[in-house]
Amino acid sequence: MLPALIFDLDGTLVDTAPDLLGALNAVLVAEGRRRADLADLRHLVGFGARRMLGEAFRMTGDEAIPDRLPGLIDAFIAHYRTHIAAQSKPFPGVEQTLAALKAEGAKLGVLTNKPQELTDLLLPEVGLAEFFGAIHGAGRYSYSKPDARVFHHVVEELGHGPALMIGDSATDVATARAAGVPVILVSYGYTPEPAHTLGADAVADRFDEIVPLARALLEA
Repeated sequence: MLPALIFDLDGTLVDTAPDLLGALNAVLVAEGRRRADLADLRHLVGFGARRMLGEAFRMTGDEAIPDRLPGLIDAFIAHYRTHIAAQSKPFPGVEQTLAALKAEGAKLGVLTNKPQELTDLLLPEVGLAEFFGAIHGAGRYSYSKPDARVFHHVVEELGHGPALMIGDSATDVATARAAGVPVILVSYGYTPEPAHTLGADAVADRFDEIVPLARALLEA
C-alpha cells in the first residue's frame, strides 16, 4: 500500500508557465517594461505573486515602488484568473498516473503556495480536481510551505498514515524535511537549480516514474 501522496501544483502536476507568463507580461507591459520570457519564469514561480512581481521588476529595470505593489499584484491576479487555463495543461502522464492511483485506492492531496482561490479554479479547468481528497493552497492558513503544519493538515484531511511529498523545488524539499517525510522531486519543473542538487530522496524525470520510486522509498 502506498503512503498518502502529497503533490505540489505548478511545475509538478500542471504546466502553468504559459498563463503565469501571460499575466506577468500584461503587468510589465502596462508599466512600460520589457516582457519576461520562460527562462526568466523558472526563477520566479513558487514564491507567491508579491515575490514574482518584485523579482520581475528588478529583472526589467528599477524595483517596483513598494506602495504600488498591492495594485500590481491585483492586476496580475485579475489577468491570471481570467486566463487561468488558456494554455495550462497537465504534464505528460499526470492524468493517467493519478487515475491509476485513485483506482488503487491511494490517498492523494495537493499542497501548493498558489492562492487557494486560484488553485480551486485551476484544477477543475485542467481536469484534475476529481483525483484529490484534499486541496490546500496559500491563504487557507496564516502559514504556508515550507511550514510543516500545512503538510500535516493535508495528511490529516486525507486520514492519518505515512505520507510522501512530491514537488519540483527546494521549497518542497524543505517542507518534507520539516515534516519528517520522504520527498520525490520531478526534474522538469520550474526551479532554476537542477532537481538532483536539492537533496531529495529521489528524482523522477517523468511523472509516471513517481509510483515505483514511492514504493521503493516505502520499502526502504
